[in-house]
Amino acid sequence: MTKKFIVCCLLALFLNVSFSQNTTDDTVTITGKVLEKDTNIPLEYATIVLKNIKNPSDISGGITDANGNYAVEVKTGTYAVSFEFIGFKTETIPNKTITKNENFNTIYLSIDAEALDEVEIVAEKTTVEIRLDKKIYNVGKDLTVRGGTVSDVLDNVPSVSVDVEGNVALRGNDNVRILINGKPSGLVGLNSTDALRQLPAESIEKVEVITSPSARYESEGTAGILNIILKRSKLQGLNGAITTDVGYNPAAGINGNINYRTGNINIFNTSGYSYRESPGNSSSSTEYFSTGNILEESNIYDRVRKGLTFNSGIEWYINDSASLTTSFLYRDSNNERNTRNLLEQFDANRNLLSSTLRLDPEMEEDKTTQYAVNYQKNFSDSGHVLTFDFQYEENSEGENSLVSVDNVVSERVATLEEQTQILLQTDYVLPIGENSQFEAGYRGNFNTTATDFQVEFLDTDTNQFYVSTDLSNLLNFREYLNAVYSQYGSKFGKFSYLLGLRLENTQLTIDQPTTGDFSKRNFTGLFPTVNLNYEFSDSENLTLGYARRLRRPRGRFLNPFPSRSSVTNYFQGNPNLNPSYSGQFDLGYLKRFGKFTLNSSIYYAHATDAFSYVSFDTGETALVNGEELPIIQRTPINLATEDRYGFEFTLTYNPSRNWRVNGNFNFFQNETKGTTPNGLSLDNTNTSWFARLNNKYTLPGAIDWQTNLFYRGPDQDAQNNREGIFTTTMAFSKDLFNERASIAFNVNDLFNSRKRKQTTTTPTFDAYSEFQWRERSFNLSFTYRFNQKKKRTQRGNYEGGDDEFEG
Repeated sequence: MTKKFIVCCLLALFLNVSFSQNTTDDTVTITGKVLEKDTNIPLEYATIVLKNIKNPSDISGGITDANGNYAVEVKTGTYAVSFEFIGFKTETIPNKTITKNENFNTIYLSIDAEALDEVEIVAEKTTVEIRLDKKIYNVGKDLTVRGGTVSDVLDNVPSVSVDVEGNVALRGNDNVRILINGKPSGLVGLNSTDALRQLPAESIEKVEVITSPSARYESEGTAGILNIILKRSKLQGLNGAITTDVGYNPAAGINGNINYRTGNINIFNTSGYSYRESPGNSSSSTEYFSTGNILEESNIYDRVRKGLTFNSGIEWYINDSASLTTSFLYRDSNNERNTRNLLEQFDANRNLLSSTLRLDPEMEEDKTTQYAVNYQKNFSDSGHVLTFDFQYEENSEGENSLVSVDNVVSERVATLEEQTQILLQTDYVLPIGENSQFEAGYRGNFNTTATDFQVEFLDTDTNQFYVSTDLSNLLNFREYLNAVYSQYGSKFGKFSYLLGLRLENTQLTIDQPTTGDFSKRNFTGLFPTVNLNYEFSDSENLTLGYARRLRRPRGRFLNPFPSRSSVTNYFQGNPNLNPSYSGQFDLGYLKRFGKFTLNSSIYYAHATDAFSYVSFDTGETALVNGEELPIIQRTPINLATEDRYGFEFTLTYNPSRNWRVNGNFNFFQNETKGTTPNGLSLDNTNTSWFARLNNKYTLPGAIDWQTNLFYRGPDQDAQNNREGIFTTTMAFSKDLFNERASIAFNVNDLFNSRKRKQTTTTPTFDAYSEFQWRERSFNLSFTYRFNQKKKRTQRGNYEGGDDEFEG
């Protein structure tokens, strides 16, 4: 409570100071009109941008109204003033001193003939920016995610795949770190998979794919980092967009991005509510070699997800060189999952021996609260920046279920997980000369998690529930991370480089009051990074990156108490699990030629103590309808080594202004070597691939039609063989009301084919299973924009990206 009180007081103080300042002392208004040169027609939604000469990061601006008029509030100073409109040549006043209210009269813009042919393509396509340590994908006008979620957006980003359970992988590796605006965020919460399924897609501006992270980034994530940048406008006045959607399987939602800037205050808000029903199913068939009996298990899932997200903040531009941002996030979701589990046991001749119906209705309530403060100081020389960040976050996740077997209530399960996180971060960037830069910083993450898992069984004699001490457990997990880094980058001619070194210390504490077990672990590591870039021309470059990365074991992986999915299957953590270290290389090539853009990479990673899951017969049995059935356990272990390598390419082709085609192919192979504690070899080579084809075409009547095809090839590990998965998404969109609004209809998983099919082979049993997390769905969405135009939003500023050295 003390921590909460202090944080709330600090936030209130910052907000009070922000609003108590006089914002008009050095603020003036510039006015004028923007017309098309040849016709004198007013250009509505033309953009006026004012960039401070002394501090280029200080950018103000506005847009014209229906009559081409504008009025922009700006602080006194010297600016580069530009007037822009898509398809027209930009007019610039390079050095304009503004000391009082002033009318710029009429500015005439001329049509840019070359740009006009590409205007639709530029406004709509998913553009790629290449930097020394990342690729930035502007989400663009992707119809298939209208009314969708962040998970749907990531599933369309090159190099990224999302499996049937919603788990995100980068180049086939699921150990990917997900950040929001460059930092861990309450928008992701305790369960990132569920959280990503609830965040609206319309809130995203860009996705940064960082496969070779520089020293600035934390070392967690052997696959790399996905940094999701949220939309935030800096235009003067009130502007934003509101989207509503409705769908089947039953779904509905509303969300909005609203921004208001006046003088030196910018207020932003992103809020939304969603309701989603997601029916799914799974089935499995297991044959036990010792008896020849076959156990068939089927599950039907009825899920309902209801979520509210509120994220609001204030930016205060204290003066020309300093700003303070405070924000508050609240997320509340209530979910239901009703599982119908049918167990049927047959003998070798397929005669039914027993049948059990298990019903597991589960209620889940998740709450997240986050307070954040950011201070940025810009020094007189461009790019010389000092930032401080503070973030305090609380997460709570509660689950309750009442299990019945053959229509008799027999079990109650309750899980309560509470987490507190504190983030402290500072970064300092110092330009050296015109083409060099030094950077250093500190980050501290302090995470405390308490998990209370309680199982109660019904005593049929007394008709009372009693706590199972064998299955109930209380786990207190603490992770403290302290890190410092420095890096230096420079550019000479066509060559640039960025060299960095990061030192991280991790302290883990695992406390189990139920059993009295207590352990501490402490490990320190050095993480060097190298990023090189050579520009052959403006349209061709080559990059090479190296980074040492880490995968840390966390609470669930370390908790030795079982978590059951049924009476015959459970997951159990491994308290002896060690962190996994990897060194990875990435060679990338980008080439633009004519209407084609090729972006390709070759990559390799070598990991020690790599994580892997193993399933085995525990030797224990569960009594089901008088029959003794074997219990199967699944647990994580450290393998000796893992080698991953592969290549990928993305090819974009724009045949005309009405047609765009984008293809992505990723081929990867991993070799694992190691043995289980009982000596079973898990040496294995797995080769797989996935391909994505995105086709977008404008039909007569200005109706946009988009189709996404995705296929993930078959893959295998030491015990499991998974079949390929094919899925199709289709969408149509039409602009309304002079492009102030849009209506879109999409079908997710058109052929209802997104199913995981898997065969498991062990020395004691064989199993075949199928799983479908979400069945085919339909969605209709409507978006209305005010004081902004659809195509202009694709070119807006964004917040939260790191000011990395660019080659």
